[in-house]
This record gives sequence, structure tokens and C-alpha cells, in this order.
Amino acid sequence: MRSPQSLRNGETPSPHPRIPPHHFHSTVSAQKLRRFNTVILVFRLASFCFSLAAFVFMLTNSRGSNSPHWYDFDAFRFVVVANAIVALYSLFEMGASVWEISKGATVFPEILQVWFDFSHDQVFAYLLLSADAAGTALARTLKRTETCTDDNAFCVQSDIAIALGYGGFLFLGFSSLLSGFRVVCFIINGSRFHI
Repeated sequence: MRSPQSLRNGETPSPHPRIPPHHFHSTVSAQKLRRFNTVILVFRLASFCFSLAAFVFMLTNSRGSNSPHWYDFDAFRFVVVANAIVALYSLFEMGASVWEISKGATVFPEILQVWFDFSHDQVFAYLLLSADAAGTALARTLKRTETCTDDNAFCVQSDIAIALGYGGFLFLGFSSLLSGFRVVCFIINGSRFHI
């Protein structure tokens, strides 16, 4: 047990010698924490909106029985699936961010939450980038064929869906930077926030 002289300003001895006393957090650091979590929530919301819109645009890209369909092309199927996965992941992460802002605690234990967010942000960002790159290559190839001259609306809607997917990747990349910052803070300080 610590001697009374070793206690700092205002610290009271812990009834359990192995449990450290609670640390004081100022209202300024609580505001910084809330602002940081709000920025992450905004990026995740934007990623959700862009990837959901890309999913819907590509899914509804069929004009009739004579026109091409998105499911006729492997790259466009990849775009649909990747955007659906990212939309679902972003929806889950938005819920986790709202939980963290309102409750002040993570959904999973802190170490698991930090690594879960960072690793999944990385994996899904690269998944979305590769899907959109494959979709872009196919869209450029289709522009040189009769497919885009016969049914131009199909190609325009495909281009819009792919562009929205790139927007989702961009905001997921911003989220990945912030979750990477949390990982570094956790490694250095033992907490996900540098305060």
C-alpha cells in the first residue's frame, strides 16, 4: 500500500491496492473526444451514403430485356457486392460511433475495438477500391463497343455508380486514417485517445 506522502493532489488511497485510482479528465478533453468521435461518425455516414447509392445505382441498372444488365458482367457484380458490404459495415460502425458518443465506451473491449476498426477500415477500403477499379476498366472497354452506343443510359448509370463507389472509398479512407491514429495512440498511451 502506498504511504500517504506518495499520494498526489486530491488522490485518495484506493481500497484495493491493485486497482489504480481513476484519472481526472477535464471538460476540454471530453469535448475534444466528442468532437473526434463526431468527425469519425460523419466520415462513416458519408461512406455509408456513397456506397449505398453506388449499390442502388448499379442494382437498378437494367433498361429492358434487350439491353445489357449489370449481372451480365463480372466486374459490375463485384462493384455491387463490394458496395453492399461496405454499406453494411459502415452502418454497423455508425451504430458503434453513436454508442461511443452517447455512452462514452466502446462496443467491444477497447483493444479489440481499436484493432477491429482499423483492420476492417483497411480491408474494406481496398476491397472497394479494387471493385471500382475493375468496374472502371470494364466501363472504358464497353465505351468502345456497341453496348454503349446502343444503350447509352446503361453506361452512364454504370459510370455514376462507379464514381459513387470511389466517393465511398474516399470517406472510408479518411475513417481509416482516424482509426489508424487511434491505434497509434493506443500503442503509445494505452488508450485510444491522445489527451
